[in-house]
Amino acid sequence: QVHLVESGGGLVQVGGSLRLSCAASGSIFSIMAMGWYRQAPGKQRELVAAISNHGVANYADSLKARFTISRDNAENTVYLQMNSLKPEDTAVYYCAAGSGLFPDRYWGKGTQVTVSS
Repeated sequence: QVHLVESGGGLVQVGGSLRLSCAASGSIFSIMAMGWYRQAPGKQRELVAAISNHGVANYADSLKARFTISRDNAENTVYLQMNSLKPEDTAVYYCAAGSGLFPDRYWGKGTQVTVSS
């Protein structure tokens, strides 16, 4: 079992930045792929970015210029740096762990990001 806890969400103005963190329990973090997803009101959950256990990242095409995913296996933590935020980035952001390009076996409870114009 892997327990995931997100932090770092909040209210930010257009053009601002936020860094989300996801702390994972369990000794298998280093062998799992990790991902960030988001779900805006009335929309389906979508992949933002994922990173393999070796640090290879993939992104949603529309976000790769502004968002960066990274991980620290020593700290069992994955990060999402979000820059130049837009109102359409407003969503609940979820951390997930699993395998492959869309890790989704374990989920955190999410953290709210609100971008005000």
